[in-house]
Amino acid sequence: MKRRRRRRPDPVLVVGSVALDTVVTPAGAVADALGGSAVYFSCACRLFAPVRMVGIVGRDFPEEHLRLLNRLGADLSGLERCGGPTFRWTGSYLNDLNEAQTLAVHLNVMAGYVPKVPDACRSSRFVFLANTDPDVQLAVLDCLKKPAFVACDTINHWIATKPEGVAELIRRTDALIVNDGEARLLTGGKNLIAAGKELLRRGPKVIIIKKGEHGAILLTERSFFAIPAYPVESVVDPTGAGDSFAGGFMGYLAATGDTSLPALRRAVACGAVVASFTVEGFSVNCLCSLTQKDVAKRLRFLRQSCGF
Repeated sequence: MKRRRRRRPDPVLVVGSVALDTVVTPAGAVADALGGSAVYFSCACRLFAPVRMVGIVGRDFPEEHLRLLNRLGADLSGLERCGGPTFRWTGSYLNDLNEAQTLAVHLNVMAGYVPKVPDACRSSRFVFLANTDPDVQLAVLDCLKKPAFVACDTINHWIATKPEGVAELIRRTDALIVNDGEARLLTGGKNLIAAGKELLRRGPKVIIIKKGEHGAILLTERSFFAIPAYPVESVVDPTGAGDSFAGGFMGYLAATGDTSLPALRRAVACGAVVASFTVEGFSVNCLCSLTQKDVAKRLRFLRQSCGF
């Protein structure tokens, strides 16, 4: 009997920020740590599928960070280096671990940045448009060649300042991944189920609403699925948890090539588990040493804890 060949995962294209973060939490503080939506996504996604990263860094971006991303297997052919300083974000979680207080944002090389997606990346079947200006996200969409599954993220700032661009982005993507506050702001409603159904009517086939320590919900036209967060006893730094969730989610889909409802549910579970590791350390420290066995162990626990 012939052995069935294991499917080769599809590479996932991520377009987003690459940053140097300064973060303060009750557990301590870090300065100029590796961060950014594309970075957290890539460090999570690589556990399941190869990653193609598109972004920009400045002349001051440490070579050690590039070596780390290379070691983790990220394709950096779409990562530009420019003469100015790298994008920087400063945030505090001293008041609430569930919500960052932004203390400073310096766009630097991100100001006016228009991503240059390499030709080899334009045929990517799985794509994640991480949080950035919706005009930039739409420009990336325009240069892609018939992707199989596109997911996107956005934040309150863009929802408030560029509502038409966000609306067009949502209409043109397969999945929208937002947190509970963003879902409420997008729809003007307080009930998350109603908000999710309203967002489905705006175009996407899949809506995922993240609820931090309370897990996440997945909505499609004919289904509803909820999963708790993995119970983390000591949260060190919540930065990047949402992008890590998206990385686990998209990585699983690309690894299987399956976007059916059962696969979407399993992908949400993978996202929740990977995010649970992110918050246990600063920056991407915990993600870098993470293995598939580590993820599988927590997935088993989550599956057992949800059974009744």
